[in-house]
Amino acid sequence: MTTNSTRRACLGTWPTPVERAPRLAVALGLHPDDLWIKRDDLTGLAGGGNKIRKLEWTVGAAVADGADTLVTTGSPQSNHARLTAAAGTRLGLDVVLVFPGEAGASQSGNLALDGLLGARIAWAGDVDDIGLAAVADTVVTQLRASGASPALIPFGGSSGIGAHGYVLCGQELRKQVPDLDTVVVALGSGGTMAGLVAALGPEKVLGVDTGALANPLHAVARFASEAAHASITADQLHARFDMVGSGYGNLTEPVAAALSLIARTEGVIVDPIYTGRALAGLVAAVEDGTITSGRTTVFLHTGGLPGLFGHRITVERAQNSLRCFPLPTDDQTSDQDPLQSA
Repeated sequence: MTTNSTRRACLGTWPTPVERAPRLAVALGLHPDDLWIKRDDLTGLAGGGNKIRKLEWTVGAAVADGADTLVTTGSPQSNHARLTAAAGTRLGLDVVLVFPGEAGASQSGNLALDGLLGARIAWAGDVDDIGLAAVADTVVTQLRASGASPALIPFGGSSGIGAHGYVLCGQELRKQVPDLDTVVVALGSGGTMAGLVAALGPEKVLGVDTGALANPLHAVARFASEAAHASITADQLHARFDMVGSGYGNLTEPVAAALSLIARTEGVIVDPIYTGRALAGLVAAVEDGTITSGRTTVFLHTGGLPGLFGHRITVERAQNSLRCFPLPTDDQTSDQDPLQSA
């Protein structure tokens, strides 16, 4: 698992902290010392999140190869796109983000940050994943024709190269939590889980599918094998596929409950698409005995907070859960006026 550090861009603040989560642990039926949170939401750049670890390697390789422009794909709420825009800004590169849909159709929190960061958006219209990738290739061709040197950063930042960022995270965890038994992580484009598997072994990593890919474990196995320089198969991996519900962008009841639970026990906020699903998967794993008391579990918080503010249903539910504190009326306080009683 050796890497060429000269092809790494320094974008984050390392190591990220780990924190005990005793109140959440007890709420789940675990012992207070059983559960930790790895705070990869605190990685330092443009709202933080796990994509920074991958981008250090994918963008670092692009810069080493002479790129002056970054191109990547995603959805308008993409955390990866936001942090690609931020990485470009930090390193003095232009950034073009290729999204499905039309301008004005999304109110995503991440999209607003893309604008602040100065990224240009190529709206691809009504396309599937294959069509989106084809538009990205067209953008790269246009940029080259105009004299730029573009680099196409993979979807989600996930590749064998990007997975090196989470190899390093796994090494951090070995030092921070030496008795680690299981790390629970959102499974999206596959690179985060892949790096952890390469560093810690398949038996210590539980991925919770978010619905981002049709066959995510095949991607994880491929990236992990490249990062570990060893053969890792999809059959060796551990994952849950019961938290997606009706689709990638939809909020489910278990995820809504998980968002509220961690906020009200630990004061930690997770998003409804990635970290919320991962946490709901952790809750379910405790309930079905996959994760048990007396063993050390780490919940990997991969960030994504800006996306929450663009998720209308989640925002509405949170606002509707506000509780009012009844203040006394004028009639109730008139007899207790301190000026009158003085």
